[in-house]
Amino acid sequence: MPIYEYVCKKCKAHFEVIMSVTSPETVKCKHCGGLEVKKTVSAASFRVGQGGPQIPSGALSGCSSKSGFS
Repeated sequence: MPIYEYVCKKCKAHFEVIMSVTSPETVKCKHCGGLEVKKTVSAASFRVGQGGPQIPSGALSGCSSKSGFS
């Protein structure tokens, strides 16, 4: 299930919500209960270390080898 990040317009709190496809679309702030929340851009899920970027296993499972990357 994907994790979505939100910021509350009322109290400015940042929080995450794990949502399934069948989850209701209404999201409440976990801190104040406010209903005016905005989805924010999440951080990337890879690290740069020795030898270049390290992408979690399975992250590219849906990609084809025709993308131009090797």
